[in-house]
Amino acid sequence: MWQPSCTIDTLKRRAEIIATIREFFRLRHVIEVETPVLSQGTVTDPYLTSLTSTYLLPGTKDPATLYLQTSPEYAMKRLLAAGSGAIYQISKAFRDDRLSTQHNPEFTLLEWYRPGFSHHDLMIEIDGLLRKILQCESAQCFHYGELFQQYCAIDPYQTSVTELKNCAELHGLVIHHAETILDITTWLQLLMSELIEPHLGFNQRPAFVIDFPSAQAALARINPGPPPTAERFEVYWQGMELANGFHELLDPTEQRRRLMADNAYRIANDLSEIPLDERFLAALEHGLPACSGVALGIDRLMMAALGHKRIQDVMPFPVDRA
Repeated sequence: MWQPSCTIDTLKRRAEIIATIREFFRLRHVIEVETPVLSQGTVTDPYLTSLTSTYLLPGTKDPATLYLQTSPEYAMKRLLAAGSGAIYQISKAFRDDRLSTQHNPEFTLLEWYRPGFSHHDLMIEIDGLLRKILQCESAQCFHYGELFQQYCAIDPYQTSVTELKNCAELHGLVIHHAETILDITTWLQLLMSELIEPHLGFNQRPAFVIDFPSAQAALARINPGPPPTAERFEVYWQGMELANGFHELLDPTEQRRRLMADNAYRIANDLSEIPLDERFLAALEHGLPACSGVALGIDRLMMAALGHKRIQDVMPFPVDRA
C-alpha cells in the first residue's frame, strides 16, 4: 500500500503537539540540539538490540560497523560534558524489536537533560508537560516495591528466581522458555510488564514509578538504601510506558564497570558483545555535570493525546509500509 497508515488530520495534530513541545522548552530556555542517528558507538544494554549498517571511514581499509541509535543519550551527554547546559532533542531512534501496537523499529523520541535537577525535580517538569499535552490531572507516584507487594505479594528487593517463577505460574502467565531465564532482573521485568503495568496511569492521571532495584540502575545513580535502589523512574499512561528517566550516573569508573557487566551478561546468554563507546566514557572522564535526563516516546505520547490504540495510527509509514 502506498497510502499513509494515519490520517492527514492526525498528522496535523501531531505537528501541533510537537510545536507545543518546542514552545514548552523555549519558555524554559532549554536548547534544542541534533546529534547523529548513525554512530560508531551504541548501548550495551542486553535488553536492547541495535540495527546496524557499515561505512568505510576515512583512513581505514575495511568498512566499520555503525549503529542506528536506540536513543541519543550518549551523544547528548557528550554535549553536556562540553558545557551545553540544559538541552533537548526530538529525534529518530531505532530498536530491533518486533512490530506491535506500541512499537515500530523506527520511532521518535523526545529526550532532555537538566543540569542541577534531581530525578524528582525532573518528574515535576515532566508532569507539567504531560498535563499540557494530555489535558490530564497531575500524576501519581508509586514505589516499585509497593506495587510488587500489591499485585504480586513479593518483596522485589529480596526475592529469588523460584519465587518469581512461582508467581508467574500462580497468575497463569505463559512464559516461553521459562526454564532458561535464570536471572532475577529478567523475571522482575516480565512480571512488571504482565501484572503491574496494565494497572498504571488511569483516571486521567499519569503514573510515575520510582525506587527500582539497584540491578536495574542502567545509567542512573544508586541510593544506598536500605534497600539499595536506582535513582530512576518510569512514566505510564493507561497501562502504556511513556518515558524512562535517570538521576544520571557521573562516575566514569562505575559506568565502565556496568557496561562491561552488560557485555559479560551478553556473552553468557549468546548475545553479541558490543564495543564500549569510548567517546562517551571519555566525556564522563572529562566531567558530566550533575543532572537528570529522560527519554519520552513521542509516538506513544501521540497515541495517548489523540486516543489511538495502535502506533501505526499516529505515524504515516510504519515499517511494513516504509
